[in-house]
Amino acid sequence: MTSQSDLVTLEGVQKWYGDLHVLQDINLSIQRGEVLVVIGPSGSGKSTLCRTINRLETIDEGTILVDGQPLPQEGKALAAHRADVGMVFQSFNLFAHKTILENVTLGPIKVRKQPKAEAEQKAKELLDRVGVGHQAAKYPAQLSGGQQQRVAIARALAMDPKVMLFDEPTSALDPEMIKEVLDVMVDLAERGMTMIVVTHEMGFARTAANRVVFMADGAIVEEAEPETFFTNPQSDRAKDFLGKILKH
Repeated sequence: MTSQSDLVTLEGVQKWYGDLHVLQDINLSIQRGEVLVVIGPSGSGKSTLCRTINRLETIDEGTILVDGQPLPQEGKALAAHRADVGMVFQSFNLFAHKTILENVTLGPIKVRKQPKAEAEQKAKELLDRVGVGHQAAKYPAQLSGGQQQRVAIARALAMDPKVMLFDEPTSALDPEMIKEVLDVMVDLAERGMTMIVVTHEMGFARTAANRVVFMADGAIVEEAEPETFFTNPQSDRAKDFLGKILKH
C-alpha cells in the first residue's frame, strides 16, 4: 500500500533477460528524504533495480510509481520523468567537448528551459558545493576521476530532482578519490535528498543510510536499519556476504 510519504514505490516488479530472472517480485517503498542503500553480491540485480526507476531498463511485470505517478512510456513525459530522477553512474558520462560549466547547465537550459544566466549561476553554486567550483572553465579530461564524478553529481542536482539514484558511483575511482565523492553524498543525505544508492562502500551504508536492502539472485533477501543489519543479519546469504566483505 502506497502512503503519502512514499516518493518511490515498486510493487511486484519482475524482470527477465531471456531465461535469467534478474528482478524477482520486488516490493519496496522509499520515503521522502530517505537514504536507501542497496548492497549484495555482483549479479544480484542491484543496478537493474536502480535503472528501472529511471526507465533505462523496462520491467516485465509490476508497477513503479514516482511521486504517485506511474513511469511514462516514452516521449516528452519520459524526458520530464528523467529530469525528476537524477542518476549518477559508475562512469561519469560527461561531454568531453564541453566545459564543466557547460556540462552542468546543458540539462537545465535544454530540458527545464531555464535562462542561461540563471542556469549558470545555479551551476556555479552547485560546483562550489561539491568542491570543484574553481574548475568550471576546464574540460573533463583536465580533471581527476573523483572531480569528474563530483561534476556528474552537480549535473544531476542542477535539474532539481525529486530523487537521486547512484549506481556504484565510486567503483571506477582510485581509493584516494572515493572519500571525496562519498563526502559529497553524505552532505546530500544530511540535506534531506531522497537517495537510492547501489554501493560496495559499507562505511557509507553504515553512516548515511536510513535503511539497507540486501539483494541476492534478483530478490530482496532482507532489509533493516544499518546498525541492525551489520551487527545482526538474519539470513545466511547476508551473513556470508558480510563475512567476506567486512574481513578485508
